[in-house]
Amino acid sequence: MKSDRRKLTIAIDGPAGAGKSTVAKLLAEKLGYAYVDTGIMYRALAWAAVKQGIVPDRDDLVAQLVTDCKLSFKPDGNQFSVFSGAEDITPQLRTPEISHYSSVYSALPAVRHYLVKLQRQLGQAGGVVMEGRDIGTVVFPEADYKFFLNASPEERGRRRFNELEDDESQVKLDSVIKQLNRRDKQDSERRLAPLRQAPDAALIDSTRLTIEQVLDRMLQLIKP
Repeated sequence: MKSDRRKLTIAIDGPAGAGKSTVAKLLAEKLGYAYVDTGIMYRALAWAAVKQGIVPDRDDLVAQLVTDCKLSFKPDGNQFSVFSGAEDITPQLRTPEISHYSSVYSALPAVRHYLVKLQRQLGQAGGVVMEGRDIGTVVFPEADYKFFLNASPEERGRRRFNELEDDESQVKLDSVIKQLNRRDKQDSERRLAPLRQAPDAALIDSTRLTIEQVLDRMLQLIKP
């Protein structure tokens, strides 16, 4: 891209299993932008809370956690890593247990306020593709381009099931679909920053699309 062109802020929202992470990485690589995975930021806070035995209903301890945690978030091209001190904990954040707890802790005001502030800092200069559940509605409501990526619950469950199979987890497809439906309900009904499509976001249903087709649709709309 030409150096004199303004760097854009691109928001990609949607439920789990819709393909957000994969297409966001590809889009960031295509544009030469940084990729920011906000979902893994919430997973990291949940990981820290579980590790320290902090339960969600202890608002005082949760508030102290976000103040004292030694987590750092490092975008590097189309990769986004999380460190606890000097340790890269990114591989530890994709377990079903952390998936469950991230939905629980992400609804807490102290956690959301802390991470939204960090997310805005990461994206304030533009040149970023940021994906999550409330990027276009809360984090960057003035983003240059907004997309809401969705797919049928069955297709999203199948994709997540295949990911877990690659990790050699002992899990059944119907169980994965039920977990995703439960997560969708929690995220959509939470009081603070619920999962929803921004009014000006372009909706893409990826149920019958390849990742390459989703990427092409986004690139057709983006004018750097």
